[in-house]
Amino acid sequence: MTKIEKIWSNLESDTSVYSGLLYKRYAAEIKPDVFIAVKAPERLRSIAFRIKNSLPFEENQWNKLKDIKIEMIPDDRDKTKKFLLILLLNKQHKDIFSTLCEDLIFGVSKVSNDEVLIEKLLERLEKWQSLFEKIGKQGLSDEAQRGLYGEAFFLRFFLTNSTNKNDCIKSWLGPTKSIQDFQYSNWAVEVKTTHGNNHQKIHINSERQLDDSIIDKIFLYHLSLDTRVGNGESLNAIITNVLNLLEDSTIAFNLFNLKLLEYGYYSNHKPLYEEIGYTIRQENIYRVSGNFPRLTESQIPNGVGDVKYSIVLSESEEWRINSPLLLNEIL
Repeated sequence: MTKIEKIWSNLESDTSVYSGLLYKRYAAEIKPDVFIAVKAPERLRSIAFRIKNSLPFEENQWNKLKDIKIEMIPDDRDKTKKFLLILLLNKQHKDIFSTLCEDLIFGVSKVSNDEVLIEKLLERLEKWQSLFEKIGKQGLSDEAQRGLYGEAFFLRFFLTNSTNKNDCIKSWLGPTKSIQDFQYSNWAVEVKTTHGNNHQKIHINSERQLDDSIIDKIFLYHLSLDTRVGNGESLNAIITNVLNLLEDSTIAFNLFNLKLLEYGYYSNHKPLYEEIGYTIRQENIYRVSGNFPRLTESQIPNGVGDVKYSIVLSESEEWRINSPLLLNEIL
């Protein structure tokens, strides 16, 4: 249970207040007045920001958010202040709300100006809107599930061998549909998963994906998977495993949860991913350089776009490296 969930749980167990706002400051080191709150009598979980009463905020424009409501209420203890509340209306989504609120708190933790605080809140609310719109969908496609499993597999390997968990999670750009799945400083790692009969053929999505003129070092991390019902490691299991590795790092833990939401992995979809298991048939790592079989941006004629192609990995053996060498290059 995260810190924010513990506070909500304690507030919810307080039955002495029948109406109004129960709240507790999140942390003394957070510069703005941020409170974790429960609004009675509905017992709605919320996050509250105490701001200047004179500061204008048009709450109605943000009340089209799915499952979220914005509300302003006066601060009875200080007439110069008011509370800006973000309330969760649908209790089924409390895990998602918890992740988003933790991200919001860390995003404004160093802000001491109320105007800047409001700007950052509005930025986050726009992002929340797109995330909540995805909740009702029927989970990730089979291909997306395999892709997320592969990226989580590499991330687990990376975290297990690194002392900086924050940088590991920051490097994961797969949820944002970046050119490569992992990128940090002067290196990038593109993760590819294959299964079935075409386990040695991978698909490249653009002429920039394996172009080392854009970034100094590019590596291709390939997993050949066997996919079976009731056998192997499930997507849920590997996600839980990564979360366990991040338990002692609050920032990395919260960031990973946020990136899972961006990817489209929601807690209410977990039952959809429980039966399918993955077994690693092969693990291959390649250093993309020199004459590695690929197309790059400089090779594409003017007027040609949306380039996609396949690579047969059996033709790439001379560029194959082992995991210690990969770690030496990216740590």
